[in-house]
Amino acid sequence: MNKAYKFRLYPNAGQRVLIAKTFGCVRFIYNKMLGDRIEHYQRTKQSLKNTPAQYKAEFPWLKEVDSLALANAQLHLNAAYRSFFSKPEHGFPQFKSKKTSEDTYSTNNQKGSVRIANGKIKLPKIGFVKLKQHRAIPDSWTIKTVTVSKNPAGKYFVSILFEYDNQVREVVPKKFVGLDFSMRELYVDSENNSPEYPRFYRQSLHQLAREQRKLSLCQKGSNNRQKQRRKVALVHEKIANQRKDFLHKRSRELADRFDAVCVEDLNMQGMSQSLNFGKSVADNSWGMFTTFLQYKLTEQGKPLIKIGKCFPSSQLCHECGYKYEGTKDLSAREWVCPSCHAHVQRDWNAAMNIRDEGRRLYFV
Repeated sequence: MNKAYKFRLYPNAGQRVLIAKTFGCVRFIYNKMLGDRIEHYQRTKQSLKNTPAQYKAEFPWLKEVDSLALANAQLHLNAAYRSFFSKPEHGFPQFKSKKTSEDTYSTNNQKGSVRIANGKIKLPKIGFVKLKQHRAIPDSWTIKTVTVSKNPAGKYFVSILFEYDNQVREVVPKKFVGLDFSMRELYVDSENNSPEYPRFYRQSLHQLAREQRKLSLCQKGSNNRQKQRRKVALVHEKIANQRKDFLHKRSRELADRFDAVCVEDLNMQGMSQSLNFGKSVADNSWGMFTTFLQYKLTEQGKPLIKIGKCFPSSQLCHECGYKYEGTKDLSAREWVCPSCHAHVQRDWNAAMNIRDEGRRLYFV
């Protein structure tokens, strides 16, 4: 199995220069190879198979950085082409911008070229860089690849992909739980519990607006504008970290308590556009939450069961199965079943229906 951990890096001044050079060379070789492929195809109507090694004679400064980082840029370009031809809706590969693209590069571990020792990680061409190792790594795990990145706030990180042997014993579920997405609480489960999501983006909206207003007044290209951009990025980073911490804790709690979790397979992008809930949907990060839940359950041999989005979870009475059309009005939070006269709470009822449908699908 594979697992990735992300750690904070603390490079010194010289190492920051080398990392910046690597970022620039990876971006350059990606754009150069893409541009040459486009030009060659327009001229000959045939594809061009170019490699980073072909450009080192013309651009000798490419030899100053890790060659595997350049090779991975080629792999990423090839993957972008394959994605475009298999699914054209993904779009044609785009050139990377120095101002808007993320600063990142990937390299591989070859015969110990990447290793962790004494609170530092060894990176090719850069040497040992101090890192904040917040969790222990078993000795039996092997480093496959690493990705070095720099966020808009100027902080450096390294994502390390480990390979290890792990025999996961599949669990036969006995205790199921259903989760119904809620714009306010993140979800309501089939036991009528909700995590009371703090809505971190909404809490920081005033501070974010103030910093962005200051940024809009700074002259473009000035040092003050660069400083203010980092301040705005720090606010966004804090919101993202608060959200991830909350989602990790809630997903861990569910993965430990239940044998199977049932959720609706929702199109969050479509919901945000059709219902005009852009900020609220982005603040909840339901997609990120289900991703966290998926891998935590998989590690324990437990299933995450996704129910089709056409399943009428909110319209069915949990007591008798009667389909009540009045719930198509989203403002109807409670209703009385015309068939069995049960008092139905919308979200709790939907969560129980999702749980029962997930149990049915699993044992089919």
